[in-house]
Amino acid sequence: MKQSIRTLFKASQAVIISTALALGCNTGALASNKDYSFKLALESGDRDSASAKSMQLWADQIKEKSAGRMKVDIYYQGELGGQQELFDQLVKGNIDMMLTWPQTSYDERLGVNYIPYLTLGWDDALKAYDKDGWLKNILDPVYADIGLKYFGPYPEGFGGIATKGRYATNYQDAAGMKVRSQPVFPLPQTMKAMGFQAVPIDWAEVYTSIQTGVVDGDSSNVIYWDYEYFRDQLDYFVHSKHNFSSYAMLMNNATWEALDAEDQSIIASAAEHVIDKQFKDAKAEDDKWIAKAQEAGMKYIEPSTADMQAWVKRVRAEVWPEAEKSLGKEIMDKIRANASVPE
Repeated sequence: MKQSIRTLFKASQAVIISTALALGCNTGALASNKDYSFKLALESGDRDSASAKSMQLWADQIKEKSAGRMKVDIYYQGELGGQQELFDQLVKGNIDMMLTWPQTSYDERLGVNYIPYLTLGWDDALKAYDKDGWLKNILDPVYADIGLKYFGPYPEGFGGIATKGRYATNYQDAAGMKVRSQPVFPLPQTMKAMGFQAVPIDWAEVYTSIQTGVVDGDSSNVIYWDYEYFRDQLDYFVHSKHNFSSYAMLMNNATWEALDAEDQSIIASAAEHVIDKQFKDAKAEDDKWIAKAQEAGMKYIEPSTADMQAWVKRVRAEVWPEAEKSLGKEIMDKIRANASVPE
């Protein structure tokens, strides 16, 4: 009952504020004075990772803009559970905020995040994922349907395939190689279409799986993760660029809706600040880690134009029709209309 009354009060207060603003009234008397403590979880990345530093910036901005009323406690990889478990807790409201690769278990349409070879270069990728981009407009209602507030994407760069012992830049050479894939559709299907054996494994188990030979390497991450966490196990990074790695900045929608308009504005504007900064920094950050990995002895390999064209053609022909069964024709038609055109 208390929760219902509080929610009703918040909703009424938001209406009053918006009405007052429309009339040009001073809303200072309606300013928030409630204290909040939010849980923000990262599915991957320790406190020294670039993504963790960005989430700390989000938390700092929220605290500063609220004059200390709103506090955000950050939980790093593995502290509150694995990828699927964390996403479950976010949807349930046990975790308030999250930076994550969304799990498709609640709605297969979230697979639009992982459509292979959707964009083929940085310019196209950033335009698609921008706050006014065509891809964000597809994702907004999907997140809303499962009870999540979507602030926007946190782009990292193009993923690749990191392996030890040997590597592959084409379908034929990939035969017999087992690579870890994130357990979300259609990433395992993408690896299979590229010629690899895909083994879906949660992030927390990747190192041991490579070390013990369960898999020959990792896939679909930017080089930072493979260099920083598995460099003593991996020899090669093939920049296949089959996916554009982009996390989502999310909040449980019930938690969001319980806030008044002022506090919503504080959190959203802080998120926008982080996202805008990441859009400016992402490519330089990725280039930095490509250079670091090479300096440390990891072989960085870019497939030839012919090999890339063959992978793009094969993967789109095999995976995109399969994706249409899950995402629906309407979404896939939008993807086909906006996707990068191979040179």
